[in-house]
Amino acid sequence: MIRSLFQTENNEFIQTYIPIINKSIMKKVLLIMSLIVSGSAVHAQQTMTPELLWKVERLSVKGLDKAGSTIYLEVKTPNIQENNFDSKFYKLPVLGGDLVEIHKDELKAKDKNVSPDGNYVLFHEEVAIENIKGSDVYKELEKSDVYIYSDLDIRHWDTWQDGKYNHVFYKKVGAENLEGTDLMPNEPHHTPQRPFGGDEDYIWSPDSKDIYYVSKKLKGKAYATSTNTDIYKYNLESKSTTNITKDNKGYDTHPTFSGNGALAWLQMKTDGYEADKNDIVVLHNGVKQNLTERWDGTVNSFLWSKDGNDIYFTAPVDGTVQLFKVNYPGKKRIAPVVEQLSEGQFDVTSIIAQKDDMLLVTRTDMNHAAEIFSFNLKSKNFKALTNINQDLYNGIDLPKVEKRYVTTTDGKQMLVWVILPPNFDASKKYPTLLYAQGGPQSALSQFYSYRWNFQLMASQGYIIVAPNRRGMPGHGVEWNEAISKDWGGQVMDDYLSAIDDVAKEPYVDKDRLGAVGASYGGYSVFYLAGIHNKRFKTFISHDGVFDTRTMYGTTEELFFVNHDFGGPYWDKDNMTAQKVYNEFNPITNVSKWDTPMLIIQGGKDYRVPIEQSLSAYQAAQLLGIKSKLLYFPEENHWVLKPQNALVWQNEFFKWLKETL
Repeated sequence: MIRSLFQTENNEFIQTYIPIINKSIMKKVLLIMSLIVSGSAVHAQQTMTPELLWKVERLSVKGLDKAGSTIYLEVKTPNIQENNFDSKFYKLPVLGGDLVEIHKDELKAKDKNVSPDGNYVLFHEEVAIENIKGSDVYKELEKSDVYIYSDLDIRHWDTWQDGKYNHVFYKKVGAENLEGTDLMPNEPHHTPQRPFGGDEDYIWSPDSKDIYYVSKKLKGKAYATSTNTDIYKYNLESKSTTNITKDNKGYDTHPTFSGNGALAWLQMKTDGYEADKNDIVVLHNGVKQNLTERWDGTVNSFLWSKDGNDIYFTAPVDGTVQLFKVNYPGKKRIAPVVEQLSEGQFDVTSIIAQKDDMLLVTRTDMNHAAEIFSFNLKSKNFKALTNINQDLYNGIDLPKVEKRYVTTTDGKQMLVWVILPPNFDASKKYPTLLYAQGGPQSALSQFYSYRWNFQLMASQGYIIVAPNRRGMPGHGVEWNEAISKDWGGQVMDDYLSAIDDVAKEPYVDKDRLGAVGASYGGYSVFYLAGIHNKRFKTFISHDGVFDTRTMYGTTEELFFVNHDFGGPYWDKDNMTAQKVYNEFNPITNVSKWDTPMLIIQGGKDYRVPIEQSLSAYQAAQLLGIKSKLLYFPEENHWVLKPQNALVWQNEFFKWLKETL
């Protein structure tokens, strides 16, 4: 309003009073008024809305040229009208400069799947191996719509097993019309791994004589209850295959060669434990070394240094994800040493490449989506190479992200992120949300989500309390492992310690507290609803576990519930498991529910299947509790389609407005 008044009245003011005001006074007046204008312009900025969030462009790196001087990347822009994404492709000098748009076909020449000698190319595609569909078994009934199973592994993530498997092939470069040679002919196993594996699951050896690939060569119940992926070596000349990690019973993934011919990969030791400590293992000249075995952390991703003497990696630490380095001793009789290279309130989400004394990386924080940065290994400084969303972020007021430590009921110091609304005023009182992270062993770091977006939540006027409760990586292996088989134990005290501590602040409205979360976070909401003693005024649970018994009976990755629950519900002699199915089961305390609840579920979520949310919603309705069900028939454990996501976010905040 001040700005509009000034714009309409300033000419009349100047014409009337210039004759009687000396020039020096006039300059001061104009300066003051210009400051008022610019100040009001700042405060007139927007805050993040669901619609603005779905204008944020999404950057992903596609690779580098052979000289290592150019980065190739894709930028996806949500297309709300078409309910999908538009893509553009660019190249960028690694030393910084302008993005240059290119055609997608230019990426083909940068294909890492071409053998080092340039003669062959690797690729993968689906192969029909088994007859599972009715039309496969009964050829004359081609219009039948039925699946026939006699073992487990019937579905995974969001698809049913239909008898087709991902297989890797190789063929001569330029032989587009040839089928290629299958590395696993007639094998009912996947490479790349489902549901998220890609071409990182297969690589060439430096001499182009062998192909290394990742596969879990198990079937049926063994497949569903195990995490034992292995790395296999396929020899092109003999067409023979060797399992090079058969001694390890957990995950073996991400094989990568150094320039000196040493093979490194990520390894988890424990079969069935998907969140086990992830170590970097190196094999060279028959000698195998675990470089991070004695380090109290877990590795996300890694990259060999150019000289092959070090490995750079990313790992969660203290509520962030940072860059680290570990030396590779080789035959030297010295212990590897892990060194943290970066620190700050951000996540290093990937390492793209090394260029001289720089690492090229992607980075996020709670207020900014992924961008490309260079990291100087000598000065330890970052430099932004892209800023594709700068104009959007410059036009909005950003929340403030604070780090605090809370003492838990067992005397530990727990990191808690507190996200304050834009233009926060400590003299006011704000409704406050406890955010419960999923996983349950996923890092609650400086990530940028397009659904559980703290920037968006805070911008609607809510304070967000996001505790790094038991189970989070980045605080030591013991803290990370403490949640397994204890879902309703210490971690629930951690949640309540966090919200109770922050609620002591005068700017928190203690009568307007809510709790929200998805997956294990959704379980947390269901569980807290029965024990919160009227702390919370509203709840939101997305794809949450409501009944641990039916969760065991319907989820697809049985290794997960076997490890985290301790075993099946029918094993009455297993006291650890029985505690999970009784004391730590949200359904046990459902009679104590007394608080409004929004329940959200994806129809194609086979990780936490639909029965969980439907049971919870039906219970809330029959108990007479104000409740709403938001059901997405075509979404899985996530909400991926732009229009569905906008509905999700609008219903999310509509519910909070109604109940908080």
